[in-house]
Amino acid sequence: MIVATTQRFPGEAWDELPEVAVLETWPPAQPLEGIEILLEAVVPVAAGELALLPDLRLVANYGVGYDNVDVVACRERGIAVTNTPGVLDAAVADLTLALILACRRHVVAGDRFVRDGGWQSGWAKPKLLGRDLAGSTLGLVGMGRIGSEVARRGEAFGMRVVHHRRNDGLPLDELLRSADVVSLHVPLTPETRGLLSRKRLALLRDGATLVNTARGVIVDEDALVDELVSGRISAGLDVFAEEPYVPERLLGLANVVLTPHIASATVETRAAMTRVLVDNALAFLRGEPLPNEVRA
Repeated sequence: MIVATTQRFPGEAWDELPEVAVLETWPPAQPLEGIEILLEAVVPVAAGELALLPDLRLVANYGVGYDNVDVVACRERGIAVTNTPGVLDAAVADLTLALILACRRHVVAGDRFVRDGGWQSGWAKPKLLGRDLAGSTLGLVGMGRIGSEVARRGEAFGMRVVHHRRNDGLPLDELLRSADVVSLHVPLTPETRGLLSRKRLALLRDGATLVNTARGVIVDEDALVDELVSGRISAGLDVFAEEPYVPERLLGLANVVLTPHIASATVETRAAMTRVLVDNALAFLRGEPLPNEVRA
């Protein structure tokens, strides 16, 4: 049995795996026989890629989101899919709050102001006047594990927290109209793709902040760029529609904070994700039930 990976993942748990073949290119140029376990992150695993791994029996995804894996195609071929839920909630919530603070208090613009020598020309420039978190409204689109962690952090800063999800909370349009900060915490599904359309983005109040640490295509990116170029709203974006491509018009804007899909990127969290990834692979090798099988 061959275990293959698209990259080496951090953490001591990795060393518990038997020898792992690293796939230098993805997808492979020709079919690769004998590979029964694929450990992967971000890369697409759809019908075309599956055809190149005829012996594959497990796709172990390094992350909680698995929209990069065609779960239906895997199921049709008898291939199990696992993910790494539960261990990255706090890290993603932390970065969400960091993006909220960076946008509402102009942290990045202030840093640039100092580095460029602007401080010598005066203090407390109007363009650096931010907004208090205390007393403002935080609207969470999605209220699962990560959304709940963000809610706790927002409440600790004195924010009024409201949420929208399919079964409860505010209607989405009402949330968008009423929140000072809107943060996205829904998985990418056919229902959530393009959820924040141009029409819905227009509902955001002037001066509002949108934070996205979920998936880029949950938002109409062209419409969002237009809103940001207008200066009407601000945004903290960790994800984009066509990563690693970032719309060029965003790069020169002071009202946007950009990070390269690093919401779970802490030493501790990535090691914990590797622990879960390895546990799933080892369970498969031993013929045991998979701890985190995706059944969507």
